[in-house]
Amino acid sequence: MTEHPKLPKGIALLERGWLSSNNILICGPAQCALIDSGYATHAGQTLALLEAGLEGRALDVLVNTHLHSDHCGGNAALQARYPQLQTLIPPGQATHVAAWDPYALSYTPTGQTCEHFTFSAALQPDTEITLGDQLWQIHAAPGHDPNSVILFEPTSRLLLSADALWENGFGVVFPELDGDDAFAEVGQTLDLIESLNARTVIPGHGPAFTDVPGALARARKRLGSFMNDSAKHTRYAAKVLVKFKLLEVQTISFDALLAWARATDLVAHLHQADSSHLSFEAWVDQLVTELVRSAAAMRTAQTVQNAN
Repeated sequence: MTEHPKLPKGIALLERGWLSSNNILICGPAQCALIDSGYATHAGQTLALLEAGLEGRALDVLVNTHLHSDHCGGNAALQARYPQLQTLIPPGQATHVAAWDPYALSYTPTGQTCEHFTFSAALQPDTEITLGDQLWQIHAAPGHDPNSVILFEPTSRLLLSADALWENGFGVVFPELDGDDAFAEVGQTLDLIESLNARTVIPGHGPAFTDVPGALARARKRLGSFMNDSAKHTRYAAKVLVKFKLLEVQTISFDALLAWARATDLVAHLHQADSSHLSFEAWVDQLVTELVRSAAAMRTAQTVQNAN
């Protein structure tokens, strides 16, 4: 059994299930900051976990590594609970947040939920920010999301890698689904992570880990498989979206799942991009069958259920 690495004093990992991103609480004598806020439907749990970790202190700063719904869905609840909260978001989408455009922010086309939140300022890559009582480097980390950032504390060599690097892979490369060439950016971000020589990584999902070379090797192998067969990535993305919906609702009739898929622009786009040439209903049915086969879902005659 692998032991979780010991984190520096004042840093706590609130490891979450896959519907919500991890939350990282960083506290120093003068400030407490939280990295990412989870999914909207888990906001109550996020608040409870956070308040237990704060032990009566206030939350001063909220940082989003990127603005996918599982990383910022709790922003609104945190802003309501802590009115003086300073919220820092990655560059590139500030105008969409200011105007609150859920389509441009990806929530409508993915069929996901994110309550309206505001922001105080945009993070600037290649600068530093004080979180707790430590100075953290901000690095641009495009690939999974073109505006994503990662945070690195050089003294402890602790990296907060968001969805740029997991212990076994990385997040769906969403720009590729829109026709942009982003696999190369994934590779460049992995090279950047390697150059930082991190001792410990806290990813956006899953436990903290220390075998950074092993994780990078696995990520590069996965990237190579996607670059050699982009249809494999398309199908993987489609299953991720269906799985996310199952994580959100837990149980749903197949007819309701099909209706959600028809109404979700990105799912419809992925059906057209897939090379299967199946009807939409047969294609969604096949996605569910593959999720069941991999033990990620269960199915009865009428319903589809999440399986963890």
